[in-house]
Amino acid sequence: MLESIDKPVKDLWRIFRVMAEFVEGFDELATIGPAVSFFGSSRAEPKERYYKLAEKTASEIVKAGFAVITGGGGGIMEAANKGAAEAGGKSIGLNIELPMEQVPNEYQNLSLHFRYFFCRKVMFVKYAHGFIVFPGGYGTMDEFWEALVLIQTLKQVYFPVVLMGSEYWQGLLEWMNEKMLKEHNYISAEDREVFTIVDEPEAATKIIVDFRDAEGRGGMELPAGMKKM
Repeated sequence: MLESIDKPVKDLWRIFRVMAEFVEGFDELATIGPAVSFFGSSRAEPKERYYKLAEKTASEIVKAGFAVITGGGGGIMEAANKGAAEAGGKSIGLNIELPMEQVPNEYQNLSLHFRYFFCRKVMFVKYAHGFIVFPGGYGTMDEFWEALVLIQTLKQVYFPVVLMGSEYWQGLLEWMNEKMLKEHNYISAEDREVFTIVDEPEAATKIIVDFRDAEGRGGMELPAGMKKM
């Protein structure tokens, strides 16, 4: 339909599509309770270590009383949805329309579909009490950096960002310390404290649970130099 309409009118109609995605997302996710968003490569295979680690971590997160949100695709997303569903928890997929079509994984018990990346990103952040980021490519890095920017600029209430797999992330951490912090002073020392690298599902879950419990007691302390929203 939109293809046959003049561009100015088409852009106005697109606003309604965007609104519809926000409305559906808010309506479906408003009652899920505390949730944790999982990110990671769609290319990870079930036999791989990080796939199994994501499955186990999601299971632990569900047992701690959280829903699990993923991008709904394969790889790490599938693993996290599988771990959540098989542990009896809420397993949510925020699926995206792509030129090379993404196939929703079968372990979602709540599945939403988005045309626009920015609408989908809002849902990942708005309903999450934390991010758990597994090894991945451009999409994973995009979500990781966006979380750091939102926290650094105080556009998002502080929440834990957990990187799983020190072997994968260590090189990036060293580059941030040497280039971004020490050599160029493009970030502050406290900016390095808004995420944590761990290797075990239990450690990741503890970080999320401790944050939730601290919120109930009036909030967790932020890194020096940052203020609560």
